[in-house]
Amino acid sequence: MMESPLVPHTQIDFNENLLRFLQASPTPFHAAKNLADQLSRAGFTQLQEGDAWSLKPGGRYWLTRNDSSIIAFIYGYSPLVESGIRMLGAHTDSPCLKVKPRAELNRRGYFQLGVEVYGGALLAPWYDRDLSMAGRVTYCDEQGNITSELIDFGRPIAIIPSLAIHLDRDANNARSINPQKDIVPLVLQLPADDSPVPGFRELLQAELQRSNPSLAIKQVLDYEISLYDTQPPALTGLQNDFISSARLDNLLSCFIGLQALLNADNKVSSLLICTDHEEIGSASCCGAKGPMLQHFLERLLPDTETRVRTIERSMMISADNAHGIHPNFMDKHDENHGPLLNRGPVIKINANQRYATTSETSAFFRLLCNQVNVPVQSFVARTDMGCGSTIGPIVASEVGVKTIDVGVPTFAMHSIRELAGAADSWYLYQVAKAFFTYPNAPLARVVIAQ
Repeated sequence: MMESPLVPHTQIDFNENLLRFLQASPTPFHAAKNLADQLSRAGFTQLQEGDAWSLKPGGRYWLTRNDSSIIAFIYGYSPLVESGIRMLGAHTDSPCLKVKPRAELNRRGYFQLGVEVYGGALLAPWYDRDLSMAGRVTYCDEQGNITSELIDFGRPIAIIPSLAIHLDRDANNARSINPQKDIVPLVLQLPADDSPVPGFRELLQAELQRSNPSLAIKQVLDYEISLYDTQPPALTGLQNDFISSARLDNLLSCFIGLQALLNADNKVSSLLICTDHEEIGSASCCGAKGPMLQHFLERLLPDTETRVRTIERSMMISADNAHGIHPNFMDKHDENHGPLLNRGPVIKINANQRYATTSETSAFFRLLCNQVNVPVQSFVARTDMGCGSTIGPIVASEVGVKTIDVGVPTFAMHSIRELAGAADSWYLYQVAKAFFTYPNAPLARVVIAQ
């Protein structure tokens, strides 16, 4: 569990808190819990989806779904149908390796784990890293109840060794990676006398009870476990110009959204949503393509006409990392749209609506950046290359809210370790804070002018 950070007053404070959050959030489950813990300490009230709600202006609330997606909401005093809701969305998941249900592999004296690739992971950087494991374990307790607990081994317990260059002379030229047989973590040397070793579920139970001896675990029934790099996040570069870490895509945006919301006032209504499963299409009960946000808005505003009018006066900032122009691969970018690190957040545009940005939402964001003296850039993919997507088009099409896609420029996206600018996190935070804070921000008079 990470400690509650102080309200950041400088870029250094902000990034130090960000590094702590990244380190404490190896999986979407841990990220959602850390977000929830900070909200609770800030006076937000937890809502249970199975309970009746009585939401009131001036209230601050949060709820989770699947322990991996979270909504936080400030119910402003201004009537919703007049002010709308200012929304910021991000996602809690990142590409990684997930342990299979029957994971145990005993081969040539070594205990290994079968894993499945989650999302569009860049696989080569996973070799020769000190890996740990974390996630959620579901078990039956001594009373027959099914309970779930988060687990984090927190120490190096696995590694995927490279094949020596002597045995693969083409490794630097034309090597492909087979995810079934080439990315198999090594966990344990088997005893020479062939004595039995615990199964993976037994290892999980032992670790849970080691970290919390009071748990009465009768049997581990199932798990969702991911591997992660134990190298801690860091400020990198001769002058600490960069942030180097796993899961910058997209925990960086989750953290920015949280800190901005914690500094919001209660004059207008503000909402943060961080969903799971974006990296695999968002099609789940807790993904952006699922009904989580829609259910919340329906319960907040049961009357259809009032809800539609409120959504018409609302806006969503979809915050997800953008591709910074790589100095070694400049030809991978459109020559007029290559964002630079530490030069401000990026407005992401795609003519085919892979990003949800429109001229109205882009104009609003640019004006807001001008108001807080933050530089702003734009990204358009090369016309002859494919373009990724975000939760932005999904929320825009499912909810009907006007949306802009923005993000911090990043190198090595979907690698086990990504790189962003140390100034850009602070820049985007300033804009997000203004979005949630200024009662007379240009949202009402530019984007929703009637």
